[in-house]
Amino acid sequence: MSSTAKSPWLIHYDASSCNGCDIEVLACLTPMYDAERFGVINTGNPKHADLFLVTGSVNERNIAVVRQIYEQMIEPKVVIACGICACSGGIFKECYNTLGGVDVAIPVDVYAPGCAVRPEAIIDAVVEGLGVLEEKRCALAAGKDLGVTLEACVTAADKVVDGRTVRAEALQATEGEPDHA
Repeated sequence: MSSTAKSPWLIHYDASSCNGCDIEVLACLTPMYDAERFGVINTGNPKHADLFLVTGSVNERNIAVVRQIYEQMIEPKVVIACGICACSGGIFKECYNTLGGVDVAIPVDVYAPGCAVRPEAIIDAVVEGLGVLEEKRCALAAGKDLGVTLEACVTAADKVVDGRTVRAEALQATEGEPDHA
């Protein structure tokens, strides 16, 4: 990270989880782990945030909120999926209302798997996110397009089947199966 960079601000959102990962996120703020030593400041306003840390899986009720928080953030921004539920849907993946990990709603830059994810892994993901943020800042300064847009992410990951949003990978897995009806 450059010496003139501002302190990165982080917003945390619990999409829908058992709160195990949220407890570990709070542990990162304690003196034992001290995530603030990297200059990270926790904020509640997405317009001030550089890093978006999401715990829990995305479902039909919170997908709009996740997208809204992401859209309110100013470029450059980094998304960190924390915990196996945020990475892939975790133990809730097969639930009727769960759509999957955070990447079904918005583009994810850093994944930190674990159930519950350890504070060390969260801090590693945040530090990795700071590196990605610096790369994105340099790309913006050079006038380059950052690549993935929200619309491209949603189009690539989602398909609507019988009025329900389904991940493209799930559709591919079931396309070759014979119909037993």
